[in-house]
Amino acid sequence: FYKMVAASKVSPLTYFGLIWTLLFILNPHFDYLFPMPLLLTSAVVLPLIWLLLCRKKEGAFASWAWTIAGILYVGWLLSYLVALRYLDDGRNWLFWALLATFGSDTAAYFAGRALGRHRLALHISPNKTWEGAIAGVFGATIVSLVLVTILSLPVSYGQAILLGLVISVFGQLGDLVESLLKRNMGVKDSSTAISGHGGFLDRMDSVVFAGVAVYYCVLAYNAGWLNWL
Repeated sequence: FYKMVAASKVSPLTYFGLIWTLLFILNPHFDYLFPMPLLLTSAVVLPLIWLLLCRKKEGAFASWAWTIAGILYVGWLLSYLVALRYLDDGRNWLFWALLATFGSDTAAYFAGRALGRHRLALHISPNKTWEGAIAGVFGATIVSLVLVTILSLPVSYGQAILLGLVISVFGQLGDLVESLLKRNMGVKDSSTAISGHGGFLDRMDSVVFAGVAVYYCVLAYNAGWLNWL
């Protein structure tokens, strides 16, 4: 993320951002040591203090804003996957989130290449099509229906279909958000860390959003709000 930002001639506080991103991700493990209000407050205040002390003032606000954006976008959103693990049947729900997301991505990719004709978001990601997006929904739904049996979760088929739909929609939104970031930064991939596949965010952009959606769906399920399905 910070490499993308640096490519746009902005200088984020990279090391601070990386450390706080890791703290956010691990927060569900150590929330008694680093409560979320403390992490949020320190993420906002400490970079401002540092920038006040620096001699170079030009672009200071942009540097601060993008530093926080990276912490929240990567760290806070990914922390939901860790938090998901601590819910009832958390490990199975985590597997569900990951497998259904990958099912959506895979179906969208191959269907988009084979059948794609109508552009989904031409000015954000020209290669994405409505055909691929619809196939992604079906892919996530099929995976969800299969996982009902494999993971032995007490979920009805109606609830599984809803969860597959939510995972695919939010996963594809996450993909589009990252494409928008890359387009604004003027880069093709978030990094070259994974040879031939771009960077970490290029592989995990869907999971970042889908994990949040699954977490709140599980809370709704545990509260009985989905019993009508």
